[in-house]
Amino acid sequence: MADPLRHHGDVEARGAELDFAVNVYDGPRPPWLDAALLASLSDVGTYPSADRAQAAVAAHHGRPLTEALVTAGAAEAFTLVARLRAWRRPVVVHPQFTEPHAALEQAGHTVTPVILPPPFELTAAAVPDDADLVVVGNPTNPTGVLHPAAAVRALLRPGRLVVVDEAFMDCVPGEPESLAPERLPGLLVIRSLTKHWGIPGIRAGYVIGDPDVITGLARTQTPWSIATTAAAAIEACLSPHAQHEAHRRARTIEDWRHHLEQGLTHLGIPHLPSSASFVLAQPGTGVHERLRARGIAVRRADTFPGLDGTWVRVAVRPREMTDHLLTALRG
Repeated sequence: MADPLRHHGDVEARGAELDFAVNVYDGPRPPWLDAALLASLSDVGTYPSADRAQAAVAAHHGRPLTEALVTAGAAEAFTLVARLRAWRRPVVVHPQFTEPHAALEQAGHTVTPVILPPPFELTAAAVPDDADLVVVGNPTNPTGVLHPAAAVRALLRPGRLVVVDEAFMDCVPGEPESLAPERLPGLLVIRSLTKHWGIPGIRAGYVIGDPDVITGLARTQTPWSIATTAAAAIEACLSPHAQHEAHRRARTIEDWRHHLEQGLTHLGIPHLPSSASFVLAQPGTGVHERLRARGIAVRRADTFPGLDGTWVRVAVRPREMTDHLLTALRG
Protein backbone atom coordinates (compact mmCIF):
# COMPACT_ATOMS: atom_id res chain seq x y z
CA MET A 1 0.00 0.00 0.00
CA ALA A 2 1.33 3.45 -0.88
CA ASP A 3 2.48 5.68 1.97
CA PRO A 4 -0.40 8.12 2.61
CA LEU A 5 2.14 10.79 3.54
CA ARG A 6 3.40 10.63 -0.05
CA HIS A 7 -0.03 10.92 -1.66
CA HIS A 8 -0.53 14.13 -3.67
CA GLY A 9 -3.37 15.62 -5.66
CA ASP A 10 -1.65 15.35 -9.03
CA VAL A 11 -2.26 11.58 -8.94
CA GLU A 12 -6.00 12.09 -8.47
CA ALA A 13 -6.23 14.59 -11.33
CA ARG A 14 -4.93 12.15 -13.94
CA GLY A 15 -7.61 11.35 -16.49
CA ALA A 16 -10.22 13.60 -14.87
CA GLU A 17 -12.43 15.81 -17.03
CA LEU A 18 -12.55 18.50 -14.34
CA ASP A 19 -9.59 18.96 -12.00
CA PHE A 20 -10.33 20.35 -8.55
CA ALA A 21 -7.57 18.27 -6.95
CA VAL A 22 -4.44 20.26 -7.85
CA ASN A 23 -3.90 23.67 -6.25
CA VAL A 24 -2.39 25.35 -9.29
CA TYR A 25 -3.73 28.68 -10.54
CA ASP A 26 -6.13 27.99 -13.39
CA GLY A 27 -5.06 30.54 -15.95
CA PRO A 28 -2.39 31.22 -18.56
CA ARG A 29 1.10 32.17 -17.53
CA PRO A 30 2.09 35.80 -18.13
CA PRO A 31 3.90 36.29 -21.45
CA TRP A 32 6.95 37.68 -19.67
CA LEU A 33 7.29 34.46 -17.64
CA ASP A 34 7.10 32.29 -20.74
CA ALA A 35 9.66 34.57 -22.39
CA ALA A 36 12.03 34.18 -19.43
CA LEU A 37 11.65 30.40 -19.47
CA LEU A 38 12.27 30.18 -23.19
CA ALA A 39 15.28 32.50 -22.97
CA SER A 40 16.78 30.30 -20.23
CA LEU A 41 17.02 27.39 -22.68
CA SER A 42 19.93 29.12 -24.36
CA ASP A 43 21.88 28.65 -21.10
CA VAL A 44 21.25 24.95 -20.52
CA GLY A 45 24.57 24.07 -22.16
CA THR A 46 26.37 25.25 -19.04
CA TYR A 47 26.03 24.27 -15.40
CA PRO A 48 23.20 26.14 -13.67
CA SER A 49 23.74 29.02 -11.27
CA ALA A 50 21.18 30.24 -8.73
CA ASP A 51 23.10 33.42 -7.88
CA ARG A 52 20.77 35.83 -9.66
CA ALA A 53 17.71 34.01 -8.35
CA GLN A 54 19.08 34.19 -4.81
CA ALA A 55 19.68 37.93 -5.25
CA ALA A 56 16.08 38.32 -6.45
CA VAL A 57 14.76 36.49 -3.36
CA ALA A 58 16.86 38.62 -1.03
CA ALA A 59 15.84 41.86 -2.74
CA HIS A 60 12.16 40.89 -2.79
CA HIS A 61 12.11 40.36 0.97
CA GLY A 62 14.61 43.05 1.90
CA ARG A 63 17.12 40.54 3.21
CA PRO A 64 20.88 40.13 2.89
CA LEU A 65 22.03 37.27 0.68
CA THR A 66 23.06 35.28 3.75
CA GLU A 67 19.39 34.95 4.73
CA ALA A 68 18.12 33.47 1.46
CA LEU A 69 18.52 30.09 -0.23
CA VAL A 70 16.94 28.99 -3.49
CA THR A 71 15.59 25.42 -3.50
CA ALA A 72 14.08 22.97 -5.97
CA GLY A 73 10.59 23.73 -4.74
CA ALA A 74 9.38 23.56 -1.15
CA ALA A 75 9.89 19.78 -1.20
CA GLU A 76 13.69 20.11 -1.36
CA ALA A 77 13.59 22.63 1.48
CA PHE A 78 11.78 20.13 3.72
CA THR A 79 14.38 17.49 2.92
CA LEU A 80 17.21 19.90 3.75
CA VAL A 81 15.60 20.75 7.08
CA ALA A 82 15.12 17.05 7.89
CA ARG A 83 18.82 16.39 7.27
CA LEU A 84 20.08 19.53 8.99
CA ARG A 85 20.45 18.15 12.52
CA ALA A 86 19.92 15.07 14.66
CA TRP A 87 16.55 16.37 15.83
CA ARG A 88 15.60 15.16 19.31
CA ARG A 89 11.85 15.81 19.06
CA PRO A 90 10.65 17.09 15.71
CA VAL A 91 7.00 18.14 15.68
CA VAL A 92 4.74 18.54 12.67
CA VAL A 93 1.46 20.37 13.25
CA HIS A 94 -1.40 18.59 11.46
CA PRO A 95 -3.54 18.59 9.42
CA GLN A 96 -1.05 20.03 6.95
CA PHE A 97 0.97 19.22 3.86
CA THR A 98 2.49 15.80 4.57
CA GLU A 99 5.82 16.20 2.77
CA PRO A 100 7.76 17.62 5.77
CA HIS A 101 6.56 14.71 7.93
CA ALA A 102 7.57 12.21 5.25
CA ALA A 103 10.97 13.88 4.76
CA LEU A 104 11.71 13.72 8.49
CA GLU A 105 10.82 10.03 8.65
CA GLN A 106 12.90 9.32 5.55
CA ALA A 107 15.85 10.99 7.28
CA GLY A 108 15.46 8.58 10.19
CA HIS A 109 13.63 10.81 12.68
CA THR A 110 10.65 9.89 14.80
CA VAL A 111 8.04 12.58 14.32
CA THR A 112 5.70 13.77 17.05
CA PRO A 113 2.46 14.76 15.30
CA VAL A 114 0.41 17.51 16.91
CA ILE A 115 -3.10 17.15 15.53
CA LEU A 116 -5.27 20.23 15.93
CA PRO A 117 -9.02 19.69 16.33
CA PRO A 118 -11.51 21.57 14.13
CA PRO A 119 -11.45 24.47 13.33
CA PHE A 120 -7.69 23.70 13.28
CA GLU A 121 -6.50 26.92 14.94
CA LEU A 122 -2.92 27.06 16.20
CA THR A 123 -1.99 27.54 19.84
CA ALA A 124 1.53 27.43 21.24
CA ALA A 125 0.27 25.31 24.14
CA ALA A 126 -0.50 22.48 21.72
CA VAL A 127 3.21 22.02 20.96
CA PRO A 128 5.37 20.10 23.45
CA ASP A 129 7.85 22.35 25.29
CA ASP A 130 10.78 20.08 24.45
CA ALA A 131 10.22 20.19 20.68
CA ASP A 132 13.44 21.34 19.00
CA LEU A 133 11.83 21.52 15.53
CA VAL A 134 8.28 22.66 14.77
CA VAL A 135 6.82 22.67 11.25
CA VAL A 136 3.57 24.51 10.61
CA GLY A 137 1.79 25.68 7.47
CA ASN A 138 0.41 29.19 7.03
CA PRO A 139 -2.04 29.34 5.39
CA THR A 140 -2.24 25.64 5.99
CA ASN A 141 -2.74 22.99 3.34
CA PRO A 142 -5.37 21.44 3.33
CA THR A 143 -7.41 23.43 5.86
CA GLY A 144 -6.90 26.89 4.34
CA VAL A 145 -6.58 28.31 7.86
CA LEU A 146 -4.49 31.49 8.08
CA HIS A 147 -2.88 31.62 11.51
CA PRO A 148 -2.16 35.04 13.03
CA ALA A 149 1.53 35.87 12.78
CA ALA A 150 1.56 36.33 16.56
CA ALA A 151 0.38 32.74 17.08
CA VAL A 152 3.21 31.39 14.92
CA ARG A 153 5.74 33.75 16.49
CA ALA A 154 4.73 32.43 19.92
CA LEU A 155 6.20 29.04 18.96
CA LEU A 156 9.74 30.43 19.00
CA ARG A 157 11.97 29.22 21.84
CA PRO A 158 15.72 29.19 22.48
CA GLY A 159 17.16 26.04 20.93
CA ARG A 160 14.12 25.47 18.70
CA LEU A 161 13.77 25.91 14.95
CA VAL A 162 10.32 26.95 13.76
CA VAL A 163 9.71 26.25 10.07
CA VAL A 164 6.72 28.00 8.51
CA ASP A 165 5.49 26.62 5.21
CA GLU A 166 4.14 29.72 3.44
CA ALA A 167 3.71 28.00 0.07
CA PHE A 168 0.21 29.49 -0.24
CA MET A 169 0.82 32.87 1.37
CA ASP A 170 0.89 34.47 -2.09
CA CYS A 171 -2.86 33.70 -2.27
CA VAL A 172 -3.45 36.22 0.53
CA PRO A 173 -3.67 39.81 -0.76
CA GLY A 174 -1.06 41.88 1.07
CA GLU A 175 0.21 38.83 3.00
CA PRO A 176 -0.60 40.44 6.39
CA GLU A 177 0.25 37.35 8.48
CA SER A 178 3.49 36.44 6.72
CA LEU A 179 6.63 36.12 8.82
CA ALA A 180 8.85 36.50 5.76
CA PRO A 181 9.74 40.13 6.63
CA GLU A 182 10.76 39.28 10.21
CA ARG A 183 14.39 38.61 11.08
CA LEU A 184 14.14 36.40 14.16
CA PRO A 185 16.57 33.77 15.48
CA GLY A 186 15.30 30.23 15.00
CA LEU A 187 12.76 31.19 12.33
CA LEU A 188 12.70 29.74 8.82
CA VAL A 189 10.10 30.55 6.15
CA ILE A 190 9.64 28.33 3.10
CA ARG A 191 7.99 29.67 -0.05
CA SER A 192 7.00 28.10 -3.36
CA LEU A 193 6.29 29.76 -6.70
CA THR A 194 4.92 26.78 -8.59
CA LYS A 195 1.22 27.06 -7.65
CA HIS A 196 0.67 30.79 -7.98
CA TRP A 197 2.45 31.03 -11.32
CA GLY A 198 1.23 27.78 -12.87
CA ILE A 199 4.62 26.08 -13.19
CA PRO A 200 4.44 22.85 -11.13
CA GLY A 201 6.70 21.17 -13.69
CA ILE A 202 9.47 23.57 -12.70
CA ARG A 203 10.50 23.07 -9.10
CA ALA A 204 10.95 26.67 -7.92
CA GLY A 205 11.07 27.64 -4.26
CA TYR A 206 13.22 29.24 -1.63
CA VAL A 207 13.93 29.58 2.07
CA ILE A 208 14.52 32.76 4.05
CA GLY A 209 15.41 33.18 7.69
CA ASP A 210 18.07 32.73 10.35
CA PRO A 211 21.44 33.07 8.57
CA ASP A 212 23.06 30.30 10.61
CA VAL A 213 20.29 27.92 9.59
CA ILE A 214 20.51 29.03 5.96
CA THR A 215 24.25 28.30 5.99
CA GLY A 216 23.59 24.82 7.35
CA LEU A 217 20.94 24.10 4.72
CA ALA A 218 23.21 25.31 1.91
CA ARG A 219 25.98 23.04 3.14
CA THR A 220 23.78 19.93 2.72
CA GLN A 221 22.18 20.96 -0.58
CA THR A 222 23.02 18.86 -3.61
CA PRO A 223 25.28 20.78 -6.01
CA TRP A 224 23.42 22.29 -9.01
CA SER A 225 20.03 21.22 -7.63
CA ILE A 226 18.46 24.41 -9.01
CA ALA A 227 17.81 23.93 -12.71
CA THR A 228 18.48 26.79 -15.10
CA THR A 229 14.77 27.12 -15.92
CA ALA A 230 13.84 27.22 -12.21
CA ALA A 231 16.39 29.94 -11.51
CA ALA A 232 15.01 31.98 -14.41
CA ALA A 233 11.45 31.53 -13.15
CA ILE A 234 12.34 32.70 -9.65
CA GLU A 235 14.16 35.74 -10.95
CA ALA A 236 11.23 36.66 -13.20
CA CYS A 237 8.43 36.05 -10.68
CA LEU A 238 10.12 38.06 -7.94
CA SER A 239 11.05 41.02 -10.13
CA PRO A 240 9.35 44.33 -9.27
CA HIS A 241 7.29 44.35 -12.48
CA ALA A 242 5.77 40.96 -11.58
CA GLN A 243 4.16 42.18 -8.38
CA HIS A 244 1.09 43.72 -10.02
CA GLU A 245 0.26 40.37 -11.64
CA ALA A 246 0.94 38.52 -8.38
CA HIS A 247 -1.56 40.76 -6.57
CA ARG A 248 -4.12 40.41 -9.39
CA ARG A 249 -3.92 36.63 -9.15
CA ALA A 250 -4.42 36.76 -5.39
CA ARG A 251 -7.57 38.88 -5.88
CA THR A 252 -8.84 36.52 -8.57
CA ILE A 253 -8.31 33.52 -6.29
CA GLU A 254 -10.18 35.38 -3.56
CA ASP A 255 -13.14 35.95 -5.91
CA TRP A 256 -13.20 32.34 -7.13
CA ARG A 257 -12.97 31.07 -3.55
CA HIS A 258 -15.83 33.30 -2.40
CA HIS A 259 -18.03 31.89 -5.18
CA LEU A 260 -17.15 28.31 -4.19
CA GLU A 261 -17.79 28.94 -0.51
CA GLN A 262 -21.13 30.60 -1.26
CA GLY A 263 -22.14 27.57 -3.32
CA LEU A 264 -21.14 25.12 -0.61
CA THR A 265 -23.08 27.13 1.95
CA HIS A 266 -26.15 27.14 -0.28
CA LEU A 267 -25.92 23.34 -0.57
CA GLY A 268 -25.55 22.99 3.20
CA ILE A 269 -22.10 21.39 2.90
CA PRO A 270 -19.92 22.14 5.93
CA HIS A 271 -16.58 23.74 5.09
CA LEU A 272 -13.86 25.87 6.61
CA PRO A 273 -13.40 29.54 5.72
CA SER A 274 -10.21 29.53 3.66
CA SER A 275 -7.44 32.01 2.88
CA ALA A 276 -5.79 29.83 0.24
CA SER A 277 -6.46 28.53 -3.27
CA PHE A 278 -8.56 25.64 -1.96
CA VAL A 279 -11.38 24.95 0.46
CA LEU A 280 -11.62 22.04 2.88
CA ALA A 281 -15.18 20.73 2.78
CA GLN A 282 -16.98 17.90 4.54
CA PRO A 283 -19.62 16.56 2.12
CA GLY A 284 -19.57 13.10 3.68
CA THR A 285 -18.36 9.56 3.04
CA GLY A 286 -18.34 8.40 -0.57
CA VAL A 287 -18.63 11.83 -2.20
CA HIS A 288 -15.02 11.76 -3.39
CA GLU A 289 -15.64 8.49 -5.24
CA ARG A 290 -19.03 9.60 -6.58
CA LEU A 291 -17.53 12.75 -8.08
CA ARG A 292 -14.66 10.79 -9.58
CA ALA A 293 -17.13 8.45 -11.28
CA ARG A 294 -18.53 11.55 -12.97
CA GLY A 295 -15.08 12.66 -14.15
CA ILE A 296 -14.54 15.24 -11.41
CA ALA A 297 -11.38 15.06 -9.30
CA VAL A 298 -11.25 16.54 -5.81
CA ARG A 299 -8.45 15.80 -3.38
CA ARG A 300 -9.19 13.04 -0.88
CA ALA A 301 -8.36 14.25 2.61
CA ASP A 302 -8.03 11.02 4.59
CA THR A 303 -4.29 10.90 3.84
CA PHE A 304 -3.83 14.02 5.98
CA PRO A 305 -3.37 13.15 9.67
CA GLY A 306 -6.39 14.41 11.58
CA LEU A 307 -8.89 14.06 8.73
CA ASP A 308 -11.03 11.19 7.50
CA GLY A 309 -12.95 10.15 4.39
CA THR A 310 -15.80 12.57 5.04
CA TRP A 311 -13.54 15.49 4.05
CA VAL A 312 -12.30 16.61 0.62
CA ARG A 313 -10.08 19.48 -0.46
CA VAL A 314 -11.43 21.46 -3.38
CA ALA A 315 -9.16 23.70 -5.46
CA VAL A 316 -10.66 27.04 -6.42
CA ARG A 317 -11.45 27.46 -10.09
CA PRO A 318 -13.19 30.00 -12.35
CA ARG A 319 -16.89 30.48 -11.58
CA GLU A 320 -18.26 28.54 -14.55
CA MET A 321 -16.13 25.52 -13.75
CA THR A 322 -17.08 25.72 -10.09
CA ASP A 323 -20.75 25.74 -11.05
CA HIS A 324 -20.27 22.33 -12.73
CA LEU A 325 -18.88 20.97 -9.46
CA LEU A 326 -21.74 22.45 -7.42
CA THR A 327 -24.26 20.91 -9.79
CA ALA A 328 -22.62 17.51 -9.35
CA LEU A 329 -22.64 17.91 -5.58
CA ARG A 330 -26.33 18.79 -5.70
CA GLY A 331 -27.21 15.60 -7.60
